Amino acid sequence: MNKLKTFFLITFFLFFGDKINAQTYAKVNMLGLPLGMLNAGVEAKVSDNITLQPEFFISPWRSFLGNRLQIYNFNLEGRYYFKESFNHFYIGGNAGIAIFDIQKWNYLNSNQYQRGYSLLFGVTVGYQYPISEKLNIDMYLGGATSQGFYHGYDIVNGQRYEPKNPWNRSGELIPYKVGVALSYKIN
Repeated sequence: MNKLKTFFLITFFLFFGDKINAQTYAKVNMLGLPLGMLNAGVEAKVSDNITLQPEFFISPWRSFLGNRLQIYNFNLEGRYYFKESFNHFYIGGNAGIAIFDIQKWNYLNSNQYQRGYSLLFGVTVGYQYPISEKLNIDMYLGGATSQGFYHGYDIVNGQRYEPKNPWNRSGELIPYKVGVALSYKIN
């Protein structure tokens, strides 16, 4: 967890170090919090219509409803607002990486799970509006192509269940961003 925090802070300062005085919002997705999943980020204004947002998603569950659902995701998203930054409709493009220990949908409720990483390239559509001088609500939905590289394991004995090839690979189009984020204006 400390490595993830350090990575997030370094990335933030690399991308936004020269924009510290720019309009910036810290945000957290309210949908995942009741389930113990954290999705947070920082969105900074680059121009009148463009923002950049590094964000992370953490699902720490070794077991969730009897299935593995441990995911650590980091991505960077650029957004284009049709009206002005942080206001009304936008479309975004993003790229990220996820590390996972999950049971893919076709392995749910079995004794098999997958552990590996995935590269994600996606698109987001959303709408953001102010509710006060310092607070915004950001509603969004996004999908991506997920290119996964993983090994399959048996839950009971912990051994790999497939031949010992270097990596299994899979590619899917997935909905992977759904949110209602509360955004707080930092400056």
